[in-house]
Amino acid sequence: MDNLFSLAYQCLSESRLDEKLVLSELAASNILSGSTEVSPIDNDIKIVKAGRPDKPTLIDPRDLPRRNMQNDEGRAAMIHSIAHIEFNAINLAWDLIYRFQDMPDDFYFDWTRVAAEETKHFQMLQSQLHTLGYEYGDFTAHNGLWDIADQTSHDVLLRLAVVPRILEARGLDVTPDLISRFRQINDESTTSMLELILEEEIGHVKTGTKWYRYQCEKLKLDPEEKFKQIAEQFLPSNNTKKINYEARLMAGFSQSELDYLAVN
Repeated sequence: MDNLFSLAYQCLSESRLDEKLVLSELAASNILSGSTEVSPIDNDIKIVKAGRPDKPTLIDPRDLPRRNMQNDEGRAAMIHSIAHIEFNAINLAWDLIYRFQDMPDDFYFDWTRVAAEETKHFQMLQSQLHTLGYEYGDFTAHNGLWDIADQTSHDVLLRLAVVPRILEARGLDVTPDLISRFRQINDESTTSMLELILEEEIGHVKTGTKWYRYQCEKLKLDPEEKFKQIAEQFLPSNNTKKINYEARLMAGFSQSELDYLAVN
């Protein structure tokens, strides 16, 4: 019987794109069918960087060019930027599983479902890029999301607060505007994809909230106060004040947390 953590590490460390997607799908299927054992393994392997293909070339976020979505190249560049987020999200889900091996079994099943959906999201966007004549890697990207993962690699509570509840939750705020922009240029296929992604990302952030609060309870911490303390350190300087209250409430945010985010 395969070991869940071994499968997670295989998915995380694979750098070849097509192989990574296949591994991610197969691992998720095996884990969710109950055909793996959940027993800790030696995870002394130091993960400096998760496996990723040679392209896209990573640059400073401030150097990313602005694109005009009125033409195919600009539209493809925007889809590429979303696909890059989803690619990182695949790595983040498997890293969370592999790195923290002392959580309840349900934790791993929950995040495996997230990994499976992130893989599906990437494949949908990759297909849309192909329709426009582009590949993942044809545009530059940045590594900000994974840089934050490195900074939170030592503490599961910190990782759960920062990645799903601060960084990925921003997607709940900005995706409705993206949907509107693609609808304005009559790109209904991308619009439909983004609507599905938004719906499922609410569930991913909700999963983050669930396990963040579990860990706070375990450590006897006030989850709202702890979140505010963490947000003071990790909330991006360019954080949008436009908050998707409905989506964030569905994802488990409290009104107190939303009031804090609205003014910070």
